Amino acid sequence: MNSHSRGVQPADGPIAELGRNVAAPFEEARAMPRSVYTSPEFVQAELDGIFAWDWFCLGRADILQEPGDYTTAEIAGRPIMVIMDQDGQIRAQSNVCLHRMSTLLEGTGNTKSVVCPYHAWTYNLDGTLRGAPAMGKNTAFDRKELCLPQVRLALWHGWLMVSLNPDAPEPEAHLAEAAALLEPYGMVDYKQTFREEYNWHTNWKVLAENFMESYHLPVCHAGTIGGFVDLNEMDCPPGGAAYNYHTILKDPDAPLTNAHPSNTTLKGDMRRTTLLLTVYPSLLITLTPGYFWYLCLHPDGPDRVQIIYGGGLSPDYVNDPKAQEHFAQLQSLLDAVNMEDKGCTEKVYKGLSSSLAEPGPLSHLERPNFDFAKYIYSRVADQAGS
Repeated sequence: MNSHSRGVQPADGPIAELGRNVAAPFEEARAMPRSVYTSPEFVQAELDGIFAWDWFCLGRADILQEPGDYTTAEIAGRPIMVIMDQDGQIRAQSNVCLHRMSTLLEGTGNTKSVVCPYHAWTYNLDGTLRGAPAMGKNTAFDRKELCLPQVRLALWHGWLMVSLNPDAPEPEAHLAEAAALLEPYGMVDYKQTFREEYNWHTNWKVLAENFMESYHLPVCHAGTIGGFVDLNEMDCPPGGAAYNYHTILKDPDAPLTNAHPSNTTLKGDMRRTTLLLTVYPSLLITLTPGYFWYLCLHPDGPDRVQIIYGGGLSPDYVNDPKAQEHFAQLQSLLDAVNMEDKGCTEKVYKGLSSSLAEPGPLSHLERPNFDFAKYIYSRVADQAGS
């Protein structure tokens, strides 16, 4: 893939609607139009112009510890695997057999070799073909010439990043400003303690936008974390080309959120500052001095989203004598928060699907949502050839 596919953009289609939406200054901004959430054509434009183009995150690299550890995903319709080979190298490659094109691995796990479930063609962990039954009479067949197509992979602050685009700039350069936001917390040393996958009945952008603003916390999360935040202590600055973020000052009594007493690195308000960072298109990181959790989102049609969900504790809490108690407390808290978000975002999708729905004006606390809308428009408009 060396260039975007080009098409004709209808003057009254969802891309044009979004263009008019983001043309307003932020002080007059409104939520994105309904059509960008409900249109199958818009989802296809996102797959072509965003998910097949930018870097996509598959979670934390520490899921892969031993040779044969793997995880799988589908990115813009391409099944891929990320696997640790026999030399300890993490690689991304196609998850499609070179014979009759069955998918190979499923989910997350460990394997000594990659065996096709259809005809048992067998691949080494580096993608080279090891064996293929009953192929000796095909004179064009040469096992040594066959290897699963390799996919670009980068490790960025402990995250597994893959891209189908050979020309995508490396994350280290592309995301330097976002990396600077993570640096004070020592994100790379945080330990993942759980990783799960879900599929919810909402549009991927609804869930992404829900993460990008904490305006909803006192209401949607009244049963969990809502009481530990103050709308007046949220900072929502303009984002960059590849990311947006906002910060919250959490109550000193918020569980696990504040810096551990043994932490001497974070000073002043940084000891209770939560960073909510969105790395476009869909890596969503909540990073506190005590723990982190994240979402990686991929569209599954207009009305469903595939979710990788994980999290864990800072090294200070991992090494605390009460570590197991902290693990249990964190899992319980974040699971409850996640279910509250599920309820809120599925209600939003149900509402915006109504012909009576109209997008309303944005609060100053929703600045990241506006920046996200501009990013989406820039990508899909370019893909459509506008």
